[in-house]
Amino acid sequence: MRFFLTYVLPLLMPTVLYLLYLVISRRIMSGQGELAEALRRVPWLWLFGGGLVLVGVSLTIYSLSTGGETHRPYVPPHVEDGRVVPGRLE
Repeated sequence: MRFFLTYVLPLLMPTVLYLLYLVISRRIMSGQGELAEALRRVPWLWLFGGGLVLVGVSLTIYSLSTGGETHRPYVPPHVEDGRVVPGRLE
């Protein structure tokens, strides 16, 4: 059960949600109501492109604003007097 919840479910859930979206949207699009007309007028390409740009900007900002200083040497974890000393930057 743990394997399913940890590995299988996170891999399958996006596909299941997408297929569910396709089924629902096709049923709506085949109809003639106000919701079908509204969905036909949505600029999907611009929304998708804007989402990609926002993801790129957020990842760039995150990469530039996190992390330690790069010129400091790293001391890996080691055993000292029978105790494990965690790794650190000097």
